[in-house]
Order: sequence, then C-alpha cells, then structure tokens
Amino acid sequence: MDQIHLMKVFVAVGEEESFAAASRRIDLSPAAVTRAIAALEDELGVKLLARTTRNVRLTDAGKRYLDDTRNILASITEANEAAAGVNAAPRGSLAVTASVLFGRRFVMPVIVRYLQQYPGVDVAAYFLDRVVNVVDEGMDVAIRIGHLPDSSLQALRVGQVRRVMVASPAYLAAQGTPAHPADLLQHTVIAASGVTPRVDWKFGAAGDPTMVRMKPRLTVTSNDAAIAAAVGGLGVARLLSYQVGEELAAGQLSVILAEHEEAPLPVHILHREGKFGASKVRHFIDLLAAHLREHPHLG
Repeated sequence: MDQIHLMKVFVAVGEEESFAAASRRIDLSPAAVTRAIAALEDELGVKLLARTTRNVRLTDAGKRYLDDTRNILASITEANEAAAGVNAAPRGSLAVTASVLFGRRFVMPVIVRYLQQYPGVDVAAYFLDRVVNVVDEGMDVAIRIGHLPDSSLQALRVGQVRRVMVASPAYLAAQGTPAHPADLLQHTVIAASGVTPRVDWKFGAAGDPTMVRMKPRLTVTSNDAAIAAAVGGLGVARLLSYQVGEELAAGQLSVILAEHEEAPLPVHILHREGKFGASKVRHFIDLLAAHLREHPHLG
C-alpha cells in the first residue's frame, strides 16, 4: 500500500485511539483501516498499537512514530501548498491560543484585522488560562509567557512582561506603602488563584531570592477580578505588568516594591511550521509579531 496513505490512517487511529472513530474521520471502512494498520506494522516490523476488546492504545514505539509521522505529513502538506501557490493567498482554518486576558487585550485586535485582510481564512481562538498542548490540541499558533521548555516547536520572541505588586493610591494612602516584601504580611493581600489558601511569592534575583508566605484575604479565580478588587482599594495584588497596564496608565493603581521584582518573563509566539510555512500561519504571525513588539506594555 501507499506509504503516505498508511501514515494518514495510523495518525487517525493514534489520535482517536479508536478504529471506529478513525474510520469515520477519514471516511474508510473499519476493515480498510484494520488492513492499513496491519500492513504498516508488517512493513515496519514493530507493534504500533496495543488492542483490547475495549480500546486501542499506542505502544512506546507507536508514540514515537506518531510524532514523527505528524511532522512528515505536515511537511508534505506545506510543500504541496507552496508548490500550488497557496502562499500567495492565505486560506483555510487557523487555530490560535493564548491566556484569557492576553488574548482579549492583545491577540483579538490582530485576529480582527487579519480576518478583514484575508477573507479566505476562518479563525478559531481559544483563550484559556491553562497551557494548551499545541500539537495534541491542533493549534497553529500559541502565545506563551515565561521561559520555554525544550520543544520541537518554533519560537519567536516578541516582548517581555514583569510580575508587579500593585495597589490603589487610596489603599496606600490609608495603609502605608510596603518598603520590603516582608512588610506584605501586615497588608491585605489579593490572590488571583484558587489552587491553595496560602501563597508563596518570590522576589528578587534568582541567585538571591526572598520568599514571603501569606494567607490572602481574598482569593479569586480570574485576573480581572483581582484587578477590580485592587482598583476598588481592598489591598495589594500581584499580577503581570500587561494585565494592569491600562489601570497604571489611568492612575487607578500604583506599582510598589519595584526594586524587589524578579527578572522579566519573555513573551513568545509558538508555531509548528516547517521550512515552507503555510501562508495562513506566516501572515498571521507577521501581523501578530509586529503588533506585540510595538506595544508599550510588552517592552
């Protein structure tokens, strides 16, 4: 059988973890899917899938082969698109992910401009406050804040942000301004996290950090809510600088303990593109990178 066909069938089965679901996805009969997987395993001389009466799972060899096969098929698609002239006119579907607040404030304006400029493309935007797996969840572009682990993904640095301590001028006038991180123990703390009732906040350089453990007076599950509470004068919150850029510019919040901040965190655009690069992805990244690099809150 054709090697590319076998690879496509295997990727469908591996991702769906089901012969029946893969059959529906690629519009082949279950028998044809079973024959294709058997032929591929015979050709390779290795077991790629472990089958039971209830489910299908990848073997260790199958997991490695799935990653390699995805990359090969993606490269073939990119090469075909480049040869067919798709690069001249972006079209198709684009999946983009970022955190909720970053996506709303920084990515959505670019998506709107991109869709207006390229009518042949549809965009699905996933703004979630969790790390989305770019490969497993089918994302074309992701924006990440923080230091990146080793990865096969392509990364383009577009800015940086800081972890900042903020409070309203009214709160600071009434309660005083902390001079040292340890002074926070005497202040009302707002935490944007629902994971634990206690919070460890680290300050200073990596080689000489200061750790302060506090019990927040208010714990919320969204950054927007923490910002609102701080603006309202409840207490001190720790957020990323881009999240409170508008409030700082308007004088609704003030930065405190700036001399004790950790090193800035990089902002990257991640994507899976190979050497050809699909037009829809390249054009979006170009727009997004230019927008983020020029933004004053990401410098």
